[in-house]
Amino acid sequence: MSHRNARLTVHGRRLLVERVCAGRPVAHVAAEMGISRATAHKWIRRWRAEGDQGLHDRSSRPRTTPHRTPQETEARVCRLRRERKLGPARLGPALGLPASTVHRILTRHGLNRLALLDRPTGQVIRRYERDRPGELVHVDVKKLGRIPDGGGHRVLGRQAGRATRAGMGYDYVHSAVDDHSRLAYSEIHDDEKAATCAAFLRRAAAFFHTAGIDRIERVLTDNAWPYRKSFASQQALADLGAAGKLTRAYRPQTNGKVERFNRTLLDEWAYIRPYTSNHERTQALTDFLHTYNHHRCHTALGGHPPITRVNNPADQYI
Repeated sequence: MSHRNARLTVHGRRLLVERVCAGRPVAHVAAEMGISRATAHKWIRRWRAEGDQGLHDRSSRPRTTPHRTPQETEARVCRLRRERKLGPARLGPALGLPASTVHRILTRHGLNRLALLDRPTGQVIRRYERDRPGELVHVDVKKLGRIPDGGGHRVLGRQAGRATRAGMGYDYVHSAVDDHSRLAYSEIHDDEKAATCAAFLRRAAAFFHTAGIDRIERVLTDNAWPYRKSFASQQALADLGAAGKLTRAYRPQTNGKVERFNRTLLDEWAYIRPYTSNHERTQALTDFLHTYNHHRCHTALGGHPPITRVNNPADQYI
């Protein structure tokens, strides 16, 4: 992923490197890509020093923050917030701090919304999140058009891609996401029939067990027939010792965690670059899942990857 205001994505930086390595002047390539020569030289320099990894953004967080509010003051802000439920506009004058500073402190500690606090005790209560890994697993299927050999419209252009796409059919991406840790598992199949869904549930449970989630207690799915009525899915749940739960009709928000994962799946795997074949896209899924589970920071987990919630399930990031 690139910074929000970055002129070039990681894919654009690869194109920059390829064109310069082909022998074209850096100044010419920079001009056609809409960046300065200094920026172009920076990415070329990083690529030569670090390889492909050097084309990814580095953290913009400073090494030291000498003017950050002292921890004692932050602790006092948090204590008053829990005890008196006051907002930044009232806490600021009482503590001799700007209201904006108080707001940043509350946000940093997850206390900026009173809806997240238990009113009698002032303790943070996470809404829409289970207390432990395996308590609830969200399951869903995402349908994607297959890519013809040689590439689709993203490689050949929309008109040519439309001609090659006819009759290609669809891939069905089956995904399971643990509610507490956000640990995810996905497989690509040719259909979403009952037998396929049931077999996927068993393999997903095996994956979670390998990762450290010993037991799945409940499985949440939409109202699709393979999960709602099929004997194969009911038998798979029984064998796993898990209860099945269905979302409210026409309410995909109920299965929101896996729906949000589907969006990440599209942005950071399916559509991140033009693939030249369906096999190439399928092969890239394994690397994406490993990065997502073990390396990619997750905003809902305080910037930590999902695997850290499995290895240390205590809610330490909130």
